[in-house]
Amino acid sequence: MLRLLRRVFRSDPSIDFQQRLGYRFKDPSLLEVSLTHRSFANERGLPGNYERLEFLGDTVVGLITAEWLYRQHPDLAEGDLSKLKGYVVSEPVLASYAERLGLGEILRLGVGEERSGGRRKRSLLADSLEAVLGAVFLDGGFEAAREVLLPLLEKATGVPQSDLHDAKTELQELVQGEGWELPEYRHIMEEGPDHRKRFHVECWVAGRRAGSGEGGTKKEAEQRAARAAVDALKPRDSS
Repeated sequence: MLRLLRRVFRSDPSIDFQQRLGYRFKDPSLLEVSLTHRSFANERGLPGNYERLEFLGDTVVGLITAEWLYRQHPDLAEGDLSKLKGYVVSEPVLASYAERLGLGEILRLGVGEERSGGRRKRSLLADSLEAVLGAVFLDGGFEAAREVLLPLLEKATGVPQSDLHDAKTELQELVQGEGWELPEYRHIMEEGPDHRKRFHVECWVAGRRAGSGEGGTKKEAEQRAARAAVDALKPRDSS
């Protein structure tokens, strides 16, 4: 009987997730709410979902990340720290943290959200991770949330420096140095189903197409188009 109970205990997805997270909730109901999407709550008539915890978690993540970057990069100016923070807490990066934890597997989703691939949506994964960290903060305090997030932040240090820099800002500085007008971003097309949209953008500089990019959001596509434009224009600039 004891062996059977142990097997059941180990098979609980929330227990496995807490082990991966590195935190055991004293109040399991907080974790439950942090995993509950609005669609599930509406279908089951539940009083709450993870959105309020997401609001809290967004601030907790921002503060922990700012402190970590401040200590990790004592030589960086405020502007560079802001750009780095913007990348580290961006939707794609937070979603990758969530995927590493297997968060999508245990989310409580409504039928429609489940069918539309909600467990793989980057926006949903990023939001739910913030909700989980908000729940950790309420359950165990700031240090508990910090201990959970720091190992994830440390994995971001291997990101290429070009990806950490805001390409649109870099391009704007480049074209202003040349005395040109500001870059223009033209949204060419979007394709794919609603839950897996792909956006295509062209970046025009001084009346000519300087680069193009695509991504899961318009912002991501613009950044990639700007990066392509910077790469195309810089050799001319340095010659």
